[in-house]
Amino acid sequence: MILYLVLKKSEDLRHLVHLQKGEETIPERLKTVGYLTALVGKWHCSSLFNNPAQPQPDYFGFDYWFATHNNASPSHENPKNFVRNGENVGPIEGFSCQIVVDEAMSWLDKKEDDNPFYLQVTFHEPHEPIASPKDLVAEYLPYANNEAEAQFFANVANVDKAVGRLLKYLQENGKDDNTLVIFTSDNGPETLARYPGAKRTFGRTGGLKGRKLWTTEAGFRVPGIVKWIGKDTYNGTTDAVVSALDILPTLCELTGAKLPDNKIDGESFVSLITEGKFTRKKPLIWGFYNALNEHQVAMRHGDYKILARLKKDGEYLPNLNNMYKGNEELIKSSELADFELYNLKVDNKESSNLVVDNPMVFNKMKALLKTEYKALLEESHIWDSTE
Repeated sequence: MILYLVLKKSEDLRHLVHLQKGEETIPERLKTVGYLTALVGKWHCSSLFNNPAQPQPDYFGFDYWFATHNNASPSHENPKNFVRNGENVGPIEGFSCQIVVDEAMSWLDKKEDDNPFYLQVTFHEPHEPIASPKDLVAEYLPYANNEAEAQFFANVANVDKAVGRLLKYLQENGKDDNTLVIFTSDNGPETLARYPGAKRTFGRTGGLKGRKLWTTEAGFRVPGIVKWIGKDTYNGTTDAVVSALDILPTLCELTGAKLPDNKIDGESFVSLITEGKFTRKKPLIWGFYNALNEHQVAMRHGDYKILARLKKDGEYLPNLNNMYKGNEELIKSSELADFELYNLKVDNKESSNLVVDNPMVFNKMKALLKTEYKALLEESHIWDSTE
């Protein structure tokens, strides 16, 4: 049985948004140097999941894939929307994070040779709709304000257990002598009750400003853990600025795979893994037209971060889902305005705006932001109904 999911057409062409065929990916690059590749968990890189109208995981270099579109449904418990290599799996008993680790270990068990592997495990938890094992919920009830919060704590703990099972598998099956493990998140904690289903979202920001879908630090500053099992590496913590964009060039350097021919924004952080040192040269820039905070554009360079709003003819831009032919002119003709500047090395809570107090740094950052944002607009894909 094959399951095709269709998204309702929208005026802003959101139903067309997908990872485009020309994009280079980590599994594609690693396959060129003999790696076997698999994805288990979620695939949220297309609007039309498991539909030939848009490229699916196998097109982008995954030899094997077992995933849902976005959330496990109807919840993390006993999901019924997994697809394996294009075929609907049907209801599965258990919790999503444990199910995807089971699948990961099963794939590793079936590997018939000693080829190196790239395994991408994309957990659903703790995305809503949250459901957690009863024993873990009971364990966290004494530390929670209510049962819903205990459900969230237990959800995170269940991911920890799943990761532990996978690491133990690697150790017990002779894959612990040269395996690089990267563990991180894609965004900051969700806002409680931001939408009707978000009733168990109790993530902590550690005092950072904002939450998921904000361009302030709590929106995209997340923990990251890197462990190279079986190798001597830097052992400690760091405040070096690393982005998920950097994973591709890092893995290419480590494996000997050639970098993509097209321009990439990431930088290899091999030196951070081996020596604990990494200073990025390229600014990190975000253009998020659907941000929950007012500043839709942000850029980090060195210790400083600058944010800006977008204005057109004296009016602020409304929230927009994506750039398409219908709003291209509006976005591209808008001006950066209402700047804020922070030194994140001493003020990661973004509490002291330095625009007035440090004009020299502000003018340099503003000029760099205008240059980088212009380049971002020039390179951005414009969705068209004819695609």
